[in-house]
Amino acid sequence: MTRSATLTYGDKRIELPVIEGSEGELAVDVTQLRAQTGLITLDPGYGNTGACLSTITYIDGEKGILRYRGIPIEELAERSSFIETAWLLIFGKLPTQAQLDHFSARLTAHAPLHESFKHHFEGFPVNAPPMAMLSAMINTLCCFYPEVQDMTEEDFFEEATRLVSKVRTIAAYTYRRSLGLPFIYPDPKLRYVTNFLHMMFSMPFDQHIASREVVEALNLILLLHADHEQNCSTSTVRVVGSSRANLFSSCAAGVCALWGPLHGGANVAVLDMLEAIHKGGLSAEHTLEMAKDKKSGFKLMGFGHRVYKNFDPRAVILKKSADKVLGQLGVNDPLLDIARRLEELALKDSYFVERKLYPNVDFYSGILMRAMGIPTNMFTVIFAIGRMPGWIAHWKEQHDSEGGRIARPRQIYTGPTTSAYVPVSER
Repeated sequence: MTRSATLTYGDKRIELPVIEGSEGELAVDVTQLRAQTGLITLDPGYGNTGACLSTITYIDGEKGILRYRGIPIEELAERSSFIETAWLLIFGKLPTQAQLDHFSARLTAHAPLHESFKHHFEGFPVNAPPMAMLSAMINTLCCFYPEVQDMTEEDFFEEATRLVSKVRTIAAYTYRRSLGLPFIYPDPKLRYVTNFLHMMFSMPFDQHIASREVVEALNLILLLHADHEQNCSTSTVRVVGSSRANLFSSCAAGVCALWGPLHGGANVAVLDMLEAIHKGGLSAEHTLEMAKDKKSGFKLMGFGHRVYKNFDPRAVILKKSADKVLGQLGVNDPLLDIARRLEELALKDSYFVERKLYPNVDFYSGILMRAMGIPTNMFTVIFAIGRMPGWIAHWKEQHDSEGGRIARPRQIYTGPTTSAYVPVSER
């Protein structure tokens, strides 16, 4: 039976269809609201607005559930890899061995950048923000592969694979540029994550081979960040893509949205907080008391989540990885000691437990990447590499949707009413 919601406005009474998702979530369809009543909805931040129908990722924040294409994140973290998960998100189902082998081969083939790319990097100041370079260079791919502008269905696989592959090379080069180091070519014998770390940390005639623990941890970080439903950057990719902007440009816009400190920069904020605690000589106990005091002006970063009102399932997975990796690496770092003490105390403190302010994925990803030797200014870049498959999947879904319209939100105008122009001599 088709359900509906009744809206009464003045002497008008209209029925609005109620749409039910596959997991039982309900939404009032207001697409005809303005036409039938002259009304629009107002929802700053879009917290109560469904902008699309999607088959990619499901989140239940109350229960701490995250699934990619129906598969629980816990199963993927335990049994899959970032590359296999990328295929799952982009193409809708787990790959066969032949498909996975072909995908991996194309990723290897697409890893090198055109030699002229070096000149573009050399045009940036050495201290240019890596995220600024990353966004610019992803957009620059359109110049080297203009066919993406008129991509057919048959071309999609190649262009999507090109982007997933080259984003890590671009990311590594942004890091090398920031230090004035020579660019390191990708090694076709190395797998995706190992190759990225090679391009980051190798020197000419001195190849860096990352430890198994570091490779597994970074693979897990990328996998857990591969998609997260309609977040700010993913929504940006879909909005830009709705204008029929190409795949590369749309994802470059996603990088810009991710750059914001309230989104992809959250794990950087965690490390900045830990640094401030360390420099200030504060104890973890005093820090938590400051966090509980609303008058202190101090905010505890890396705890709680806008969507999850329970444990962030990604944080649960990364906590186990952090405990394992930090122990195996034997890293002696005062910031990591502070982080682990904060975590230990907060999980026992009734103030945080009752409010469900648990450490989130940004808390653990930050301390893990620091332990791996990845500098703070590269944290958000790593996030972008991980999120790329999700952005591509959402761009494709939005691009293929029937009757897809360009995104064009409305507004409630609150400015001055009609005003007369006053010549400058009379002002």
